[in-house]
Amino acid sequence: MSLLDMRLVNAAEQVVTLYRQNGNMVATAESCTGGLVAAALTSVSGSSAVIERGFVTYSNQAKTQMLGVAEELIDSHGAVSAPVAQAMAEGALIHSAAQVAVSITGIAGPGGGSADKPVGLVFFGLARQGLSAKTFRQVFPGDRDQVRTAACLYALDLLKTSAL
Repeated sequence: MSLLDMRLVNAAEQVVTLYRQNGNMVATAESCTGGLVAAALTSVSGSSAVIERGFVTYSNQAKTQMLGVAEELIDSHGAVSAPVAQAMAEGALIHSAAQVAVSITGIAGPGGGSADKPVGLVFFGLARQGLSAKTFRQVFPGDRDQVRTAACLYALDLLKTSAL
């Protein structure tokens, strides 16, 4: 029995297949999902040909130390923001041998939300070698597990649509 939602496994299988076909590797930089994207990808047989590494950077200090996200960026925009998601994805590329990196930072709940940044708010970064990183903003409904699963599915979809 899989510990992962089968939707995650199915999406991860598609990502692994696409990236194996084109010979590119992926890095993940995760905060609110705590490594769920990397876990989904590595649940697929043969994923070692695709997954270069994963960073779980839950704390601000980890984002700074492991990915090179500037403390000033976190201080001025907050850890849950488009600029931080972009810097996380760029940092994952810089600190890996991957060609594509995805990042996730958000508020999974049930606490921690505000009027400006509600529970379910998640920012994603997508960086590819040689291109400017892009960011995406989503607000997912549901409880903590539902938000984390939805964020993981969204990140896997970003990777699918960004296969080189």
